[in-house]
Amino acid sequence: MNANNLSWDDLRVVLAIARNGSLAGAARSLESSHATIFRRLNALERRIGIRLFFRSRKGYTPTPAGDDLSATAARIELEMLGAERRLTGQDDQLSGTIRLTTTDSLLAGPLAPALSRFSKTHPSITLEIALSNRLYDLGTRDADMAVRPGSNPDERLIGRKVGSIVQSVYASSAAQETHAWIGPDRQLGYVALERWMQASGIDARCSFRADSVLGMYHAVRAGLGKAVLSDYLAENQQPLVSLSEPIAELKTELWILTHPDVARAQRIKALRAHLVSELQAAFAR
Repeated sequence: MNANNLSWDDLRVVLAIARNGSLAGAARSLESSHATIFRRLNALERRIGIRLFFRSRKGYTPTPAGDDLSATAARIELEMLGAERRLTGQDDQLSGTIRLTTTDSLLAGPLAPALSRFSKTHPSITLEIALSNRLYDLGTRDADMAVRPGSNPDERLIGRKVGSIVQSVYASSAAQETHAWIGPDRQLGYVALERWMQASGIDARCSFRADSVLGMYHAVRAGLGKAVLSDYLAENQQPLVSLSEPIAELKTELWILTHPDVARAQRIKALRAHLVSELQAAFAR
């Protein structure tokens, strides 16, 4: 096989198929089409004269050659991402794009107003917000910065604790006497709340589940039952009323996290300083 027959675009296709196990998954991750990925893989295999994947009804499985090539591609990807992070960290301009990952409930609470105030004072910086309850990998540039609840942030990241999140039981004023409960769907991955509800004997009484905290919040507002909600989201929000004191077992910390390689970029430093100030004030309890 001639190394000149390979390009980074070829390696990206091989790596995406190996990671996803299918052409459809590879197409989604590369923001391409199934047909394009199919053509590019077939063209690559013809060009180098080696089969890279076994095809079956279950999907695409790398051959030994495919394993070797996808591992090489993964190493190159890490090197390229590292170089990109280091270049970003040397950027001294208050302009460009920052990709921030957080939860839907934090954005619906104090984070959106804080970001609005930042944008007004830094109009040359574009903010991209990735809303998800999964932890985005800051090391692979899924995001530049994260605002996340948790008690044990990754030690490889630059972290700043900005407060504590407390949670209580809430219901709408018209449904205070309800026996129905609203809980997290398993897809939400809200393990601490799931365990608390199970230990309290509440889980069996759930008649409504949602795969997002914001979904639970709106269900409570609609009178579908009572639920544990963060005070920053539900406190003083009509028609919601608090039915309990803060639940000690569910208290957690709020962190701002940044990868060390991008932390020195001026736009990252500016947003981080702004959010530290804003969120410390919002979560000062």
